[in-house]
Formats: sequence, structure tokens, C-alpha cells
Amino acid sequence: MNFVEGFQMIRTMSFSSGVLALLLALAPGVASGHVGLAGVQGGGKVAPADVQRFIGDWTLALQGPDGPGTFDLSVKVEGEKVVAEISSKDRPKQAITDVSLNKETLVLSYTFPHEGNPVDAAVSLTPEKDGKVAARIDFAGGAYTMSGTATRKAPVK
Repeated sequence: MNFVEGFQMIRTMSFSSGVLALLLALAPGVASGHVGLAGVQGGGKVAPADVQRFIGDWTLALQGPDGPGTFDLSVKVEGEKVVAEISSKDRPKQAITDVSLNKETLVLSYTFPHEGNPVDAAVSLTPEKDGKVAARIDFAGGAYTMSGTATRKAPVK
């Protein structure tokens, strides 16, 4: 199967039931767990003060080839380290400890298991000039992407 055939299959599958398995077959390096965020290079580890504007709880409203998806993201400081957790209705909370900053974009990279295989994912949050925050998740080194907006949740009173 070539990439075009695989992409056509993606459009007919639900994300949780088969797309990631297909991505594993199409994206070289995924099984080894060493695929990074497509298009983002040179990010470095960050100090809490560097990413203060991203600390908090967020809702990611994203759109991908298979339709919309909503994710909950929490970015926080534990000790002197920036960490995060992401979840969705289909996936339990996933800890994220690989946090970097590429210019103005916060990049949160992690690997999660899908049908016994590791799948790399990278969440990126980029502030826009209008005050909004663009959000994107690249799965399997960018073989499948979802993009949209991140909205900060109101603090619990």
C-alpha cells in the first residue's frame, strides 16, 4: 500500500479504530518511538518562567481529516519542571514530561500506546496576535495532524 492509498483509507476510518494502526504502517520510525514533531525544530527545554502564559487548563478544539476532536490539556509546574497531561473522551490522561519552546510555540511531546505499538505525538500551542492560541497535534511524526484553537478554562471557584 502506498501513502495515497493509505490516506484514502484514513478518510473512511474512525480515528480511534484504525487510523493510528495505518499510520504505524506508513510512517517510518514510528515503531522505534523516535519520530518528532513535523516542522518544529530546535526547541529547547524550558524553565517555568519561560512558559508562564501557557500554565493552566485548556480545551483544544481541533479538526482533522476524520472530523473534529476535543482534548483537555493541563500545563503545570511540579517542583522546578514544566509538565503536562492530555486526555480526550477516547483516551485516559497521558503524562507529558518532554516540554520545549520553539520561538513562541510551546511543544509538548509524548508517546502513547496504540494496539501494542508506541505512537509519537506532539502538541503545539502558538499565541496569535489577536490574543487567541492556535493548537495542533501531530501524530506519528506528522502523518496525521489535527489543528484548531486552544481555549483556557475558567479557574474553578
